[in-house]
Amino acid sequence: MTKLATYTLDGRIATIALDDGKANALSIAMLQTLHEAFDQAERDEAVVLLSGREGRFSAGFDLGVFGGGDVAAVIEMLRLGATLAERILSFPTPVVVACGGHAIAAGSFLLLAADARIGADGPFRIGLNEVRIGLTVPTFAIELARQRLHPAHFDRAVVSATMYSPREAVVAGYLDRVVEPAELLATAQATAADLAELNPAAHAATKLRARAGALSAVRAAIASELTVEALTGASAPA
Repeated sequence: MTKLATYTLDGRIATIALDDGKANALSIAMLQTLHEAFDQAERDEAVVLLSGREGRFSAGFDLGVFGGGDVAAVIEMLRLGATLAERILSFPTPVVVACGGHAIAAGSFLLLAADARIGADGPFRIGLNEVRIGLTVPTFAIELARQRLHPAHFDRAVVSATMYSPREAVVAGYLDRVVEPAELLATAQATAADLAELNPAAHAATKLRARAGALSAVRAAIASELTVEALTGASAPA
């Protein structure tokens, strides 16, 4: 584990905290660290509480990689991010997100994949901003949004790149509830503790049944879209 994120196990709850000291960009290194942390949580059979730093959950993929001209690096970053979201969507134990600030683009992908999403109230923006900055929303992210966002907000969020305040994000479907910042961690921990009481086998099997269509669509998109042939000459997704 690198210092980009920490892993702490307390009973049946594993806390994975992102903190790169800046915007918590989902760089290749950060994504590799998160996959390693989820590997450990799976070995520990722990409920996961995923959090960011104060004011920043994640600003999304590292835009510097998109601008660097290395197609292989772009594909590696996108694959790591896409498979992390797919992994959270199908993770055998519950995944709770404590969103203490901005969750932009790929940062919001993780909200769309998690089981429970608690947000901090404040002047934060949450959503898929790709179209606003000239990027095409990847198909796997569209499928994540389709299975979680309220139908009335789906086109606004994906096609029109509408950004939401935390309270608006509850209505849209990015978050389940919003609390005062001082209450965020305790509320997320209580939510994780409650979910830890679920029968593990029943939870894992039911999750796969309930999300079978979304998982199939996400996995098909990852396999077909995140290739050199598909990405060369196109605006990179974020």
